[in-house]
Amino acid sequence: MYIRFMDFHGIDLNLLVAFDALMKERNVTRAATQVGVSQPAMSAALSRLRTLLGDPLFLRSAQGLLPTPRARDLAEPLSQALAQIEATLVSPPTFAPATASLTLKLGLSDYPAFVLLPSLMLALAEQAAGVSLSVRAFNGRDEAVDLLDAGEIDAAVGVPPTHADGRLLTRPVLRDEFVTIVASDHPVARRGMTMKAFLSLPHVLVSPEGERHGLVDQALAQQGKQRQLALTLPQMFAVPAVVARSRMTATVMKRVALHSPASRRIVLFPPPVALPEIVFDLIWHRRSDASPAQQWFRSLIESSAAAL
Repeated sequence: MYIRFMDFHGIDLNLLVAFDALMKERNVTRAATQVGVSQPAMSAALSRLRTLLGDPLFLRSAQGLLPTPRARDLAEPLSQALAQIEATLVSPPTFAPATASLTLKLGLSDYPAFVLLPSLMLALAEQAAGVSLSVRAFNGRDEAVDLLDAGEIDAAVGVPPTHADGRLLTRPVLRDEFVTIVASDHPVARRGMTMKAFLSLPHVLVSPEGERHGLVDQALAQQGKQRQLALTLPQMFAVPAVVARSRMTATVMKRVALHSPASRRIVLFPPPVALPEIVFDLIWHRRSDASPAQQWFRSLIESSAAAL
């Protein structure tokens, strides 16, 4: 929520409100819309800010307005100060999920959609029958950032963005570990997954970007080893069924293997190389941080994830 332009006892906060909106939106037109003024008024406010602070503050680029180092230094303390003023002077609105009627928009990468969505929808039906959910899929690591910036989604669950920015807030909500799988009738299923066996088998690689080099390959390269790739797929949910009917192996996240329809026809082993735990974050835009409806929505996502 943004503070509308106002004057407190002769102290004009308009420029600070304009700066906060420009920092969050990185676009003069959108910032003007958010604070309820015309685009020329917002441009004039930016000009006054530049004169007042002796710094250009924002530079135009193909990606929108890019903040200068001075603007970045000012962003967080000014945003906190305005939020405190707003919390003090404006009575916070309330949100009643049981009687609400609205559509919430959630961005999900493949794994959270597979693991989290069923329990989230159950919780939504129990607590807010009049609230519907619109899911937007994304694959690229930073695609959720673009969707949040554009206001196309209210929140997202995916791997953390490449570059954290003050306009985004994140919190880890899901964790999983990797397992290496083979068909239950494979000789390795009886003998065990040693490094020698691991390297002797053809592998399935999951790579949303289509690259033929993943975390397993990075870990092996550190030991001077290399595996043989037989198949590369953009998502991992078909992998257990493929492995169950082949002589191939694959390294996937544990929940994907356990919840696959093919789970009874595969055997799970700890990978013979050290792999990091995978963390999925809840990601939202700072402009929606104080919204009661959005706060409730994020709490519902977190509790649904915790229940897993």
